[in-house]
Amino acid sequence: MKLPKEVVNAIIIFAGISAYFLLIDLLNLSDILWLRMLNVLFVWYGVTRTLNYNVTHGKTDYAYNLFSAGATAFLGVFLAIIGLVAYIHIRGGDEYVNNLSQDLLFGGKPSANQYCIGILFEGIASALIVVFVSVQYWRRRMAPE
Repeated sequence: MKLPKEVVNAIIIFAGISAYFLLIDLLNLSDILWLRMLNVLFVWYGVTRTLNYNVTHGKTDYAYNLFSAGATAFLGVFLAIIGLVAYIHIRGGDEYVNNLSQDLLFGGKPSANQYCIGILFEGIASALIVVFVSVQYWRRRMAPE
């Protein structure tokens, strides 16, 4: 059974984000905000792969590419959040969340689930931005000169 390109690229996004965050956690750099924000590069890479595949296979409809890129990005983000929830609970749950950067979310001491919901909203927002920018870029690239 061959998986759809959106699923394959979402798994690539998940694998990239997971490996990256494991690396920065092992190096005790997970509290540095700007390092955590680089995960958008993995989302961009997966979305670009999906759009490149679509264009090379003659699928240039804007709505189709928007949906395809969105499916890739959102599935990748959801997989990454599921992995984050599991990882946080393995590492100690609420105790572990206190080691992570609080700058991105809100003040106080969030629980593990509150932290993951906040990261989910941030992931969705960044995925939306990446999808719209990427689809616009590819639309311009496909336009006849």
